[in-house]
Amino acid sequence: MKRSESTSAALLGVLRQALRQEGWTARRLAAQFGIGEATAKRWLAGKGLTLDRLEALAALCRLSLADLAREAEHPASGLAQELTLAQERALSSDTFLSFLFMTILGGTTPAEIAADFAVPQDVMELSLARLERLALIDRLPGGRVRARIDRTVMWRKSPMRALFNERMKPQFLAMDFSAADAVFVSEVVKLSPLGAAELAEMLERLRRDVQALAMRDRDHSLLPRKWYGMLGTLRELDTGELQGAAREGA
Repeated sequence: MKRSESTSAALLGVLRQALRQEGWTARRLAAQFGIGEATAKRWLAGKGLTLDRLEALAALCRLSLADLAREAEHPASGLAQELTLAQERALSSDTFLSFLFMTILGGTTPAEIAADFAVPQDVMELSLARLERLALIDRLPGGRVRARIDRTVMWRKSPMRALFNERMKPQFLAMDFSAADAVFVSEVVKLSPLGAAELAEMLERLRRDVQALAMRDRDHSLLPRKWYGMLGTLRELDTGELQGAAREGA
């Protein structure tokens, strides 16, 4: 690929990401510019995208062409696959900070978090500054942010696991699984250690599928969205109670 082509592709990639973070779907763009949705999709693909149109699209994200060019020259690369112990300790010491970071990983903007949870501007600013100092995000033009950690990060260390156990686990345990509208799946199987490891990998793939679903839903759904929690887990079954019940029934 020629340099000019690679530069154009980088600019377009930055623009698409910025528009996505601001919630600009092809449908919204079509309504904004009075064009067909198919035309909007062609623009997002770089077809028929003049300099004026590029500038107009960038302006929707409070960006200039110079901002796009600077970001295209310094793309995110080599995203970390896990956090350091110091980073996890810092996140686990502040419940909102950890939630903010995880939602940024999922593609939610700080502005949307601020609106959904009525976060004061000074609190959000301090939190973003702290995440930047921890080398967890980059702050970009137009008030946008970019995670420096891969979104498929796995929480392998004790601080974040302890935070989940303290803050999130009670919400799942309080769920009424007998309710008609309760959404859950359950299965009992007999597995070797190899099979159990494969099942753990299946759960990780499910998490990635859920992340992809959330992005598609954000880009295309016209319905209001709510926050949902999902927990996928497996453990060796304690069969003692079952054995006792079997003996009593004999």
